[in-house]
Amino acid sequence: MILENLPWSHPVRFGVALCLGLLIGLERESAELVRKQKFRAGVRTYAILSLFGFACAWMFSLNVRFALPAGLLAVTALVVIEYVAKIQAGRLGWTSEIAALLTFVVGALSLLADIWVPLSLGVVNLFLLSEKSELESYVERLDKAEFLAVIKFLLVTLIILPVLPDKEYTQFKLNPVHIWEIVIMVSSIGFVGYFLSKKLGSKLGLWFSGMLGGIVSSTAVSIAVGRIAQKDPEQSASALQASILASSVMYPRILVLISLINPAFAPYLVWKLLLLSAIGVLLSIRLPAGKPSTEESSVTPSQNPFEIRPALLFAALFALLSVITELVTGSFGNTGLLSLSAVVGVTDIDPYVLSLVRGSTVVEPILVSAIIVAMMSNTIVKGVYFGALAKPARKEAFVRYAIWALLHLPLILIT
Repeated sequence: MILENLPWSHPVRFGVALCLGLLIGLERESAELVRKQKFRAGVRTYAILSLFGFACAWMFSLNVRFALPAGLLAVTALVVIEYVAKIQAGRLGWTSEIAALLTFVVGALSLLADIWVPLSLGVVNLFLLSEKSELESYVERLDKAEFLAVIKFLLVTLIILPVLPDKEYTQFKLNPVHIWEIVIMVSSIGFVGYFLSKKLGSKLGLWFSGMLGGIVSSTAVSIAVGRIAQKDPEQSASALQASILASSVMYPRILVLISLINPAFAPYLVWKLLLLSAIGVLLSIRLPAGKPSTEESSVTPSQNPFEIRPALLFAALFALLSVITELVTGSFGNTGLLSLSAVVGVTDIDPYVLSLVRGSTVVEPILVSAIIVAMMSNTIVKGVYFGALAKPARKEAFVRYAIWALLHLPLILIT
């Protein structure tokens, strides 16, 4: 907006073209000097290329239509000659040649386009040229699994979402676009936890690793740390602490998702979920420290949330539970809904909770109670999972998870 309000007259645009050409040429010449190589194109050449583009664009605007394509072809021919000469001299790479073509284009766009276009192209081009060593070192450190995860994220968001039909189907009003948007939201939050857990979990200890993993799936973390305690009994206390902290993260994570999907529910749930999360943190504090964790005893969610299979499974569960919830509510009323919440709590409760709040224009107290019941049921199940695996900490786990579950009951009754 600020750029659009400035008076971008032709003389000012000429100055932009000249400055961008000079900056790119300065970077290219300094890079060649650092590598102690002879250069054929430096500050003056790139500045002239940008001005040449500006001049061709000016003639194009004066109805000399062939000027711009002819100028581009001329620069391309010079670049090809330069590239052939460089190959014959035993030098590889064509970054400077592409930068020269782009400089010509930037000069032309400085006159013909909105000013943000040449400025953006010039600045980004300058950044990519000047940060060559930093970008190459990043590529060397790049984890292939993380790179594939980003590709899958782009697949989930940019390819699948646009092709889905944006209309409601059946009497249950299932909209594929809305369902997939929820999948993207849940996966995005989970991916943050997955990435942080991989990068920081092993460095900061089992408890912190478990807490980060709770952003992805607290149930999966409880099972994972239970297995760690099973293999190494000295880690039992730390594993139980990690399990409880992961479960504590579940409440604010679901609160964030609910606020994004249907903000009307937030005022009714915010204090309850934050209170339950704080109770979990308190229940984890008084555990003995146990053996310090090592890299091998850290926990990372085993499955990247942006894998296509989990995304499709979440979408299917969300749609299925939306249908089941309406059928149960219509047939058995509030009692049936609360019973369903207790049963669904034995699995991942995200799709169920989000199906409850989706599309509800009025916040009914029974829906708030059903969400708390599902969380209570899930808390009980995680205590059972952990206790069944970690025999040395079984009694401690059952006591703490039982206290935690019982403290859900007053919040279910309060509307």
